[in-house]
Amino acid sequence: MGFWELFLIAVGLSMDAFAVALCKGLEMQKLQLRRAWIIAVFFGGFQGLMPLIGWLLGRQFEAYITNIDHWIAFVLLAIIGGKMIVESFKKTSEAEDAGAAFSYKELLVLAIATSIDALAVGITFAFLQVNILPSVTLIAVTTLLLSFAGVLIGQKFGSKFKNKAELAGGIILIGIGLKILLEHLGVIG
Repeated sequence: MGFWELFLIAVGLSMDAFAVALCKGLEMQKLQLRRAWIIAVFFGGFQGLMPLIGWLLGRQFEAYITNIDHWIAFVLLAIIGGKMIVESFKKTSEAEDAGAAFSYKELLVLAIATSIDALAVGITFAFLQVNILPSVTLIAVTTLLLSFAGVLIGQKFGSKFKNKAELAGGIILIGIGLKILLEHLGVIG
């Protein structure tokens, strides 16, 4: 898997965190850079940690699943992407998105919730023999930067981009899954 494919996966995975960071930005009457960086570090850290955990789990089962790994990768990425697309069409009010006060406990729960998809991607990385350390670093840094930008945008412009970001992320993940499947089936080179 090349850099650009990994980068697109990183962007796709970070869209949930970006959308949540956007909502956290809505809570800020005035820009608070320290709080924006804390949010970004939580999301980026968990987005990097979860695929590593998934990769470690996937390596344990690699010998049993090698013949169907491309189908597993496609199904997992399609499910994750499909979920993101469905979520992009759900309406939430600004009051629901911005109502909660800043707390580390809530941030921890949000960081874990937005990175569950990355756990599944990490499992597919094990089957696809992806070099894990550069991959998780790219995912973590991409998510950190996009989450920071999400807080800034949310504080500045509100939530009008939230659904579009989730929709784009879902489409990217499904596209990557389809490409993996078609490559392993020999349809594309």
